[in-house]
Amino acid sequence: MKLLEALDPRLAGPDHQYFRGDYASNPLTGDEIYEGFTSWIASRDMELYPAQDEAVLEIAAGANVVLATPTGSGKSTVAVAAHFAGLARGQRSYYTAPIKALVSEKFFDLCEIFGPENVGMITGDSSVNAQAPIVCCTAEILANIVLREGEGADLTQVVMDEFHFYSDPQRGWAWQLPLLELPQAQFLLMSATLGDVSRFERELTELTGRPTAYVTSSERPIPLNYYYSEEPVHEAIEELVTTNQAPIYVVHFSQLQAMDQAQALMSISVLSKEERERVSDAIAGFRFSSGFGKVLNKMVRHGIGVHHAGMLPKYRRLVEQLAQTGLLKVICGTDTLGVGINVPIRTVLITALSKFDGERTRRLKAREFHQIAGRAGRAGFDTAGTVVVQAPEHDIENAKILEKARAKFDGDEKKIAQSTRGKKKKPPQGFVAWSRKTFEQLVSAEPEPLTSSFTVTHSMMLNLLARPGDPFVAAKKLLTENDEPRPRQRALIRKAIGIYRELLAAGVIERLSEPDEEGRTVRLTVELQDNFALNQPLSPFALAALTLLDRDEATYALDAVSVIEATLEKPRQVLNAQEKKMRGEAIAAMKAEGLDYTERMNAAEDITYPQPLADMLEEAFETYRSGAPWISEFELAPKSIVRDMYERAMGFGDFVQYYQLTRSEGILLRYLSDAYRALKQTVPISSLTDDLEDLIQWLGELIRQTDNSLIDEWEKMTSGEAAEPTQDSLEELVAESAPRLTDNRRAFTVMVRNAMFRRVELFADEQEQKLGELDADSGWDADRWADALDEYFDEYDDIFTDASARSPRLLTIDEHDDTTWRLRQTFSDPDDNFDFGITATVDLLSSDDVGAPVIRIDHVGSFRDAVRS
Repeated sequence: MKLLEALDPRLAGPDHQYFRGDYASNPLTGDEIYEGFTSWIASRDMELYPAQDEAVLEIAAGANVVLATPTGSGKSTVAVAAHFAGLARGQRSYYTAPIKALVSEKFFDLCEIFGPENVGMITGDSSVNAQAPIVCCTAEILANIVLREGEGADLTQVVMDEFHFYSDPQRGWAWQLPLLELPQAQFLLMSATLGDVSRFERELTELTGRPTAYVTSSERPIPLNYYYSEEPVHEAIEELVTTNQAPIYVVHFSQLQAMDQAQALMSISVLSKEERERVSDAIAGFRFSSGFGKVLNKMVRHGIGVHHAGMLPKYRRLVEQLAQTGLLKVICGTDTLGVGINVPIRTVLITALSKFDGERTRRLKAREFHQIAGRAGRAGFDTAGTVVVQAPEHDIENAKILEKARAKFDGDEKKIAQSTRGKKKKPPQGFVAWSRKTFEQLVSAEPEPLTSSFTVTHSMMLNLLARPGDPFVAAKKLLTENDEPRPRQRALIRKAIGIYRELLAAGVIERLSEPDEEGRTVRLTVELQDNFALNQPLSPFALAALTLLDRDEATYALDAVSVIEATLEKPRQVLNAQEKKMRGEAIAAMKAEGLDYTERMNAAEDITYPQPLADMLEEAFETYRSGAPWISEFELAPKSIVRDMYERAMGFGDFVQYYQLTRSEGILLRYLSDAYRALKQTVPISSLTDDLEDLIQWLGELIRQTDNSLIDEWEKMTSGEAAEPTQDSLEELVAESAPRLTDNRRAFTVMVRNAMFRRVELFADEQEQKLGELDADSGWDADRWADALDEYFDEYDDIFTDASARSPRLLTIDEHDDTTWRLRQTFSDPDDNFDFGITATVDLLSSDDVGAPVIRIDHVGSFRDAVRS
């Protein structure tokens, strides 16, 4: 039975579609909604838990529901009931979550239940089926709708998942806004860790006029057993594996610790021979790239996975799929897995009860602890879940020292004290301690009450001013009825007045002598884009800055990229790696020049990551800001990542290796994807040149060949494709492949040019070892390259690598046949003789296999010799 059949049996067939108007004029009763939903549950051989049943009854009766039940207790099923109730009454419903991955997961789930034609998804940069009766989005998307439309918004059911994000210092405002501005809504607020919610019960009823039900249960369908471990972590994990407590998720609070732990566990045997063969068969055909890919390949064959935001999406998906099939026994990762992603875990092992929160190291809060611990226990697989908390490492080591001394001296406390004096390990500097008592307190503690994190910004005010009606009345309501304490409310009112005056002085808004036809007393003089302040908020500035560039300059395409890069968020790990590399090279050069240590260190302080066009862009930003003061909230961040990669003629793997970004591949790829989207969306046709289009094509194909999931999904959504969505299985993920590289001739040609010019640059720097690493397979090892270097520099003193040296006229490409291209890369010598260079062939079939040009060197040296040979 399909759920829509509970509305009308005819909806089971392809000839009938759901129309909201049919049910808005003739809605189902509360009893009919409850009976229809529970009949569907029964048809799936399921039975609602008592808390689920209570929540569904309240939703069917039209009440708001605050649902505070443990992880694994079926809150998602209650959310489905809320969406069903919306359909049964002809209402639009919204599902919100804190992260795009969870929004995407729920989108697929709801498409399967309600049909893809009835479910839409909106993210910050694209949307699919946005007018559907059920819409999945992040909380910020809904908050923008609330600001612009308020009680005029076309929505009723509002499902807010992971509602504890209400207290998030940066994003909590987005969870609070709907609770202030949507009297027409019926709310379902869900989290496993809400704490005292009496304030929300009262305020929701006051806002909507509906009763509000608080549904809670401390009983988990899968109960948890808690243990405090004073054994070394690898011993604890080995014991958990041998006692059938896997899959185990080992929680760390940094990506580095997770990766180090996973590698350390490679010495433990967690899979049988048969299981290793099953893993090998399951991942046969999956493309593991060089670098981290090779490491992960070895790990998963040992039954060990790693999962964190720094990984490529395809690797995270592989770990999740292998875990779901039971082929991974141990996964080392960060605490981010606690945010709703569906990875089945039997045991959670928490390596520490303190974490660095961006400002200081502190103990975990009760809410954080229970969010992480709640991942343990798999419904349908386990009768109980296990949570293990490790004692601090130095405590474990000291306990072993003491145990050994007691065994040796048979209880003689004096000798024991003498024996252990000076041997005990001290905690690391800045260590925040925890103990068994800390553990016991956290296990029994209730989550802390949610605290307000409301704020006001230029973009919020602009969205509010665009709303029909008197904006001053709307602003007063927002600023005086939020949950901030009164002194904080007064500070927000002063800030809002300041923003209003600034917008007025800048001419962004103007007062109206008479209210307009929709009741506005002020008018925006600018037109805001959809999802203003969410989708590249600095793109209007980038559009203006592009007009400052000279299209005739040889560097125009790269300068246009620099404009776009300056408007993107900083990928901190990548920029830190660039800065470290540049400082290291500069310090080595200064040491070679004879500068002493102090001079070198003082000079190095001023070295940072590359920031092309910084002065010009910052000056232009100041000018632009005088007419658009709201952009002050957003940081202009000149940087060079796409440009640096292109200028160095590097592929993704080359760049990762050069800057040692193995642990941050995913962060780099997301940045490149953001840059590609911004280039495609922001640069107008009038600003495009052949070189810039080549560069954009190159970037898109580079991303696809690295991991095609991010860019292909976005391009399908922006093109309006709403084909029936499916989440990939392990088999589909392994079989998934990027499109044939050589099919995109334009991008492939750019990649070939870059690959050849990379060799020119290394040749100019006399890097025969690196050249040998590139071309040893075609018979050109370091010694052979060294001979070619000697031959060239006997003839010429220098070789140029400037823009003219990179010109396409110095690279001849002969598309010989469907399998081979022939290349001739000419060196730019000081005498302009152009008689030295590289001849090579490109293997097209092999290039398709590896996702990058496969080049085989034929000759390096004088072209006269090449002809004779």
